[in-house]
Formats: sequence, C-alpha cells, structure tokens
Amino acid sequence: MDKIISLNSVADVHAMLGLEAPAHPLISIVKNRPQTAVAYEGIRIVSNLYIIALKLGMKCVLQYGRNLYDYDEGTLVFIAPGQVLIPSKVDEPDLHGWSLIFHPDFLHKTNLGSTIVKYAFFDYDICEALHVSEQERLILAGFASNIEKELQIDVDKYSLEIIAHNLESILKYSQRFYERQFLSRLNSDNGYHVRLKKYLIEYFNDNLQVRYGIPTLDDCGKALNMSGKYLSDLLKKETEKSLTEHIHSFLINEAKTILLNSNQTVEQIAYSLGYKYPQHFSKFFKTKTGFSPSEFRKII
Repeated sequence: MDKIISLNSVADVHAMLGLEAPAHPLISIVKNRPQTAVAYEGIRIVSNLYIIALKLGMKCVLQYGRNLYDYDEGTLVFIAPGQVLIPSKVDEPDLHGWSLIFHPDFLHKTNLGSTIVKYAFFDYDICEALHVSEQERLILAGFASNIEKELQIDVDKYSLEIIAHNLESILKYSQRFYERQFLSRLNSDNGYHVRLKKYLIEYFNDNLQVRYGIPTLDDCGKALNMSGKYLSDLLKKETEKSLTEHIHSFLINEAKTILLNSNQTVEQIAYSLGYKYPQHFSKFFKTKTGFSPSEFRKII
C-alpha cells in the first residue's frame, strides 16, 4: 500500500523537501529542490494547499486524478487544495523552475479571497497544464522573484499587499497565457462545439439520459478527452458560450421538437430528457423560453 503524505501547511512542504522552516507560515517560494530531498516512489501526496509550479526540464511523470502528465520545458501547473498527487520515481539533478505554495488562509485578508474562484485553471486536469514561452516564463518569474524578496525582508504594513499583488499578477498573466493556448489549440483543431453536439446527439439517441441523467460538464469533458472546466473555457473562446449554455441550448431544442411533434405529456417529456422531477423541467423551460411547456405548445 502506498504511503500517504498530507500537506496541511507550508511548513509540511518544507519538511518533506528537507528545507529549513519557511520565512512566512502561509506562503513560500521553493526553488532548485535537492535531488535527495524525498523518495517519491510508492507515495501519495494529499495537498490541502494551493500550488503553482513552473517546471523546466523536469524528468518526472505525475499522476493527477486519472491522468498521467510528463513535464516538459516551460510547464506551469496549478493545484488546488484537496488534490491527491501520485509522483513516480524522479530523475532530476536540478530544477531551474520554482513552486509557489500558499495556504488558503493567506487569501482571507486579500481581494483574492473572493476572486480566486474565477481562475478556473485550478480545476483543470494535470494534462491541461499551461505551456509558456520563454518570454512568458520570464514575466512570471519576475513576479515570483518579487514575492521571494518580500519574504526575505522584515514584515511591515506593506508586505501583505505587495505579496498579494504579485500573486494576483501571476494569476492574471496565467489567465492571459491560457487564452493564447486556447487560441493555438482552436487554430490547430477547430470545431469543439461540433464535437460536443455530436456527443450530445449520440448520448440522447442511445437514451443514456434516461438511465444516467442529463450529461454533466465532466461527462462532456471526458467524451472530448479533457476536463469539463477546460472544455467550457475552450467553448467560451470558440463560441462565446460556456459548456453549460451549450447543454442547455441542446435540451431546449430537444424539448421544443418533442413538444411540437408528439402527444407526450409534459411529465413524459421531462423523464425522456433525463429529468427526475417534471417540475424542474417545466421551470427550466420557462426560464429559458418565457413560456411553460404547455403554453409553448399552444402558441406555436
């Protein structure tokens, strides 16, 4: 059985890596981790921290959820609290990147406490990491360096604000760089909305919605070999509509077709679309169209 290591504090990370205690209890920058700091094989790491890791030339395969990811040059990984990491054997004489580790409590006294939820990339699968160019890497490294410098000097009334500003800048630039990655991916492999629609059509043609319910964001993501969050952001970039909006649009069109071309009751239609409770379907339909299902049948 794998050994389980729980990371509940920044100090836990430093201890695991064989480093001295962190200068700040809630946030730290780790660079150039020694090769002999920890034997990774046969362990599971349960992290209750936020981790942003920039890896350069790291020879390591990491299992994150159901996927394996092989780090390459200029890869930025975002890990949210509550994740389980399963590293493989590591062969890395030196790391030239950095890892920014911070506890959720650090955010409470900053604006990020309420805004970090908008950075969806913390919910992406590990295989959807951000691949940065040399110029992008240097921009991010500058903010990381600013945080590191602040952590090395005496704390004053400006420390928290300056550290939070640089952390937020890393997140904002990462969002910008992901936008660039989305565009690159769309240019090389267009038609995610078409692939999604094909999946939904096949799903409903096979009546899987009756057995398993309306497809979730994760269901759609798996069908297209990515996480639901990542697919939603790709679709937003491609069509200006989120994955949820695409699913809702498909459901409304299916409902309208059945309402106008069958004598099924509203209850029967609701069940056939994957709803457990007909009233939920009726409420959804009226919210989206302005009419109840029965009213829609009469006016068309």
